Amino acid sequence: MENEFISTLLTTGKLASLTTIILLVTGLPIAYFLAFSRFRLKAVAEALISMPMVLPPTVLGFYILVAYSPQHAFGKTLEEWFDVRLAFSFTGILIASILCSLPYMIQPLQNGLSALPVSLREASYTMGKSATTTFFKVLLPNIRGSVITAVAMTFAHCIGEFGIVLMVGGNMPGETRVASIALYDEVQALNYSAANQYALILFLISFVILTVIYSINKKTN
Repeated sequence: MENEFISTLLTTGKLASLTTIILLVTGLPIAYFLAFSRFRLKAVAEALISMPMVLPPTVLGFYILVAYSPQHAFGKTLEEWFDVRLAFSFTGILIASILCSLPYMIQPLQNGLSALPVSLREASYTMGKSATTTFFKVLLPNIRGSVITAVAMTFAHCIGEFGIVLMVGGNMPGETRVASIALYDEVQALNYSAANQYALILFLISFVILTVIYSINKKTN
């Protein structure tokens, strides 16, 4: 039982960490594009990115599971060309977690970039700095609070995710079983002692993350 408990926590931490790292790397350029570009379909792009915040996770999980199926083009291509099946695998729930957590990373970064004075970019460009140098040397240091908030919110969301992981990954110990699903299983089995262990850890992680976010926002305001 102890080994299974530790394995579940490690899987949970691994999923949340990889999701957060991947989204930070991919989210920064997306947030920059959304913050400073003015294209006609921007509202549509922002709506699509924000959809996981309003959709029930099971809805998104269902469509991802359908896409993973060998009966559909994406899943069929993966199986025939790469001999890969994403359904009920760690890689499968990682991809699903990235899609589901996208707005929790993008929105704080986009808001932080949008709030910066236009003069910052203009001054950097006037000094002959490239767009890349301006982003990393000028803009990014000025949105440290937004970056930390985005990372913390994404990690916290991944830690507590239940519906989409259950839909896409099932409940396979050591592979797709995460703390939120284990908590549900223990409650169903009336094993409240084990359920309390999972619940307490999830509570403490969420509390620490929120405390960090509020502390940073207080210092930057």
